Order: sequence, then C-alpha cells, then structure tokens
Amino acid sequence: MSFTSPSVGSGGRTVRRVFEFGRTYVVRPKGKHQATVVWLHGLGDNGSSWSQLLETLPLPNIKWICPTAPTQPIKVFGGFPSTAWFDVGELSEDAPDDIEGLDASAAHVANLLSTEPDDIKLGVGGFSMGAATALYSATCFTLRKYGNGNPYPCNLSAVVGLSGWLPCSKTLSKKLEEVDDAARRAASLPLLLCHGKGDDVVPYKFGEKSSQALSSTGYQNVAFKAYNGLGHYTVPEEMDEVCAWLSSKLGLEGTSS
Repeated sequence: MSFTSPSVGSGGRTVRRVFEFGRTYVVRPKGKHQATVVWLHGLGDNGSSWSQLLETLPLPNIKWICPTAPTQPIKVFGGFPSTAWFDVGELSEDAPDDIEGLDASAAHVANLLSTEPDDIKLGVGGFSMGAATALYSATCFTLRKYGNGNPYPCNLSAVVGLSGWLPCSKTLSKKLEEVDDAARRAASLPLLLCHGKGDDVVPYKFGEKSSQALSSTGYQNVAFKAYNGLGHYTVPEEMDEVCAWLSSKLGLEGTSS
C-alpha cells in the first residue's frame, strides 16, 4: 500500500513523496477475538521479526497486525535507504519532526484497523521509531486529526511504546486546547511507555520526558516503566509487563479489567 504526500522541493516546486509500505504479517488470535493491535517495528527492521515474538505471548484474545515500513532515504544514515516509518536525523529535542512521514504511517495504521469489527477493541504499539509512530497515532486519535488536518478515523483503546519517544511534543499542549473534547479523550486513553536505562540508541531521558510531556498535557492514564541495565532491545520481563497491562486495559477474558 502506498500513500502520496506533497513536499516542497528546491525552487518552490512541490515534490510528492510516495510511501510504499512493505509486507504485513498477521498473528491470528488463538482464542476468542477481543482486540486487534497493530505493532510497529524499529528502524531497519520489518514486521516479520516482531510477529514471531508476539505469537509467543500468552494473549490468546489479541490479533496482532505487524506491517513493514516503507524503504526510504534516512538522514541519520547519510541518505542511505532503510525501512522507516518516517525520516529521522539526529535524535535531539530540537530536531524537526517529519510530519509528512508520520502522517502517512499513522494513516497506514488506521487503514489496517479500519476493517476490524465494531465490537473489537483497537490498539497500537511499537518499538523505537515504531513506538514514536504509535505515540503519534495516540495524539492523532486525541485530536481527531492528523498533522495535515485530515480527520483521524479510529477509536483507540490502548497504546504501547517501547524504547521510543513522543514526536511533536512541544506543540501538543497548544493543539489539545484548540480541539473540543480532546481533553476528555486524552484523559481516558491508556498509554504504556517502557524504557531501558542503558539505552544507547534512544536515550532513557527521551522516554522519561515523553511520559512527562503526555502527563503534563492531560493524558491522565500514562504508565511509565523503567528497566535498569536494559539497552535498546526488549526482554521477557518487559514483555510480561506489556501482557499484563494490555490484559487489564483491554479487559481481556480471564483477567481483571
């Protein structure tokens, strides 16, 4: 699936970026289908590796959808192409956000969720830049629109971000104030952020500050979990936390809601 988005090139010409998304991997629920979660991989990865891990989790009521990001030139790699949900340069608090790429990926996620039955709860999660895209999707849901102003169609019930960060955090508060009912959606949406204190790719402070940014702008249902010694990867302890949290927040069978 591809999304085309305009951007201004040299000389003021509008250049259209085409986002060709890769293969999507689906893990079917082993029990009664109660929730569907789109899970987004990190930079340079694909949907297959995470689908294999998610298939082993004791969450029989969840259908997992694991798409593969478009291959595109990445600034942090000197323009070398890689699978990525959006373009990223240096990881710093002042680095510009690729709204165009974020919107295209958030729209791809929403499109994957759009065909799920009405009685199925919907969620988005991810790792690293996949986590950033998941958190961006959470803000789109809250604002009921993408960064480009187009309406956001999905109702999200849970969002998970592992080893990631919150894009567009500096403008979030102002945007929330401009949208009727955004505060109510922000207050009720459950979010789980997890980060390793030994992360040398996306520093721990990015996860911590992202959690604080969400909480300070009215997201009242944010859980932040820190892991001593954990680098830029996941471990069973962290995935156990994700399982317990999803079971609780999504009210899955056999668990307390």
